[in-house]
Amino acid sequence: MTKSAQRPATAAKSFDGFSEEERAAMKDHARELKAESRRLSRADKEAAAEQDVVAKIAELAGTDRVLAEAFHQLLKKVAPDLTSKLWYGMPAYCKDGKMVCFFQSAAKFKSRYATIGFSDQARLDEDTLWPTTYAVTEMNAATEARITELVVRALS
Repeated sequence: MTKSAQRPATAAKSFDGFSEEERAAMKDHARELKAESRRLSRADKEAAAEQDVVAKIAELAGTDRVLAEAFHQLLKKVAPDLTSKLWYGMPAYCKDGKMVCFFQSAAKFKSRYATIGFSDQARLDEDTLWPTTYAVTEMNAATEARITELVVRALS
């Protein structure tokens, strides 16, 4: 019996590594880094990055766009010192050049809901276990209050 005849049928399927969505996100990130490195002054970089974020939000569809716009506006109101930039093709917000929080659309990775996440730069630590990513399906007064609380705490 040959080696190929001994392999189970499932062995014919191979793991390709990253999904199409993950590869696209990595390509987005590479383009973001390349564009960022070409900009001249810090002010130019920040202004262009803000425009990139607004343009990316405008490209989103349906609920993702509504949520991203509301999140962006809320952060500009609550934490005006944060700078905006694209991070893996999605809006992200930085303090002193380090990403603190981000928005991820549901459509980007074909998930059930959009998410708002916080990096390890955010000061959300509670005991030995705490959430860093939150599902969001609607932006209402309660959601805005919770996000405001999280952002204020993250930046403290």
